[in-house]
Amino acid sequence: MYRVESPGDSSVARPRFGHAEVWVESPLQLLSAIEAHGAGLLGTSSRIHPRGGTTALDATLATLMAQAPAGVRFAEPTQTPPAPGSSGARRWVTGDAYSGRVQRALLGRIAVQEVVIIDDGLATLGLIKALVSAEPTALVRQRSIPSPARRALGIASWYRLRALARAGRLLIFTALPVDAHIRAKFLALGGYLEGHRFEWLNTQPVSERIAEPTVVVGSAMAADGLIHADPYFRWLHSLTLDGPVAYFPHRRESATFLELLAAHDKIAVREHTIPIEMRLRALRHGQLVRALPSTALPSLRLLLGGSEVRILGKQIPRAWWKPAASTELRNHLSSSLELSTP
Repeated sequence: MYRVESPGDSSVARPRFGHAEVWVESPLQLLSAIEAHGAGLLGTSSRIHPRGGTTALDATLATLMAQAPAGVRFAEPTQTPPAPGSSGARRWVTGDAYSGRVQRALLGRIAVQEVVIIDDGLATLGLIKALVSAEPTALVRQRSIPSPARRALGIASWYRLRALARAGRLLIFTALPVDAHIRAKFLALGGYLEGHRFEWLNTQPVSERIAEPTVVVGSAMAADGLIHADPYFRWLHSLTLDGPVAYFPHRRESATFLELLAAHDKIAVREHTIPIEMRLRALRHGQLVRALPSTALPSLRLLLGGSEVRILGKQIPRAWWKPAASTELRNHLSSSLELSTP
């Protein structure tokens, strides 16, 4: 049995049985799916459907297929999520409730006992906040400019997920700390919350060792047009004053930017492979992790909290931001700095 936080009670026992159909679109969602299954939240068997055409998933798939816990199977990559209730599943699992593919599936017949939302970084916290809003809130990504049809789909999905929560059929699984007020409102709505600290991952062997004293988790903010690239580049160069730097790029950073960065003799640009949470577990006392606001900051603090590895997030100076980054988006992205504060 496992225990999960529920309305009106600190925790409630729930049986570990049944089958889950899981749809993942990113490496972090895939890792979160394995964590959820390892915790017993999905039942005795889980079939994971990775989204096809997403090369960022390839390395993580290859790694986790070789070490997944008992009961996990992997389907062929596909462009469409399985229907909620297919294959006799008791649970339907996804990571991105802002995905149009996911929302269209949710608006069909929900023939499962429970819908489970697994971690997708800061977007998961944004989803919980949206679901407890008193006003209908379109579930669309903050940087998007939705068409009327897309906005309507997002609002319909908001109603559907709230209805599932009220019926006691919605569980959200996240490693990130949820604001106490938001948590209380979500539980009062009828939803369930389960936290984790990467318990399954911590049982796995570590294969990557990093010698550099400073490790930087790369950011896609410049590549996405949210901040100016030049000051970010200069900041990265300044970190070499304290010694060699290992730079772990974000999957959306351009080859040109990374080539310029690698030209510095004290910066070693590593190949993008599996989630940073899986790669940096072997850091040692005295090493330092630096990053712009990122989901990786609170995640790494969970994983490395007892190792005396320092983790420092950098507040983005106002001059770095581009007009494309609204005040609301800036605050949302910067919230990871507060979440990662010990």
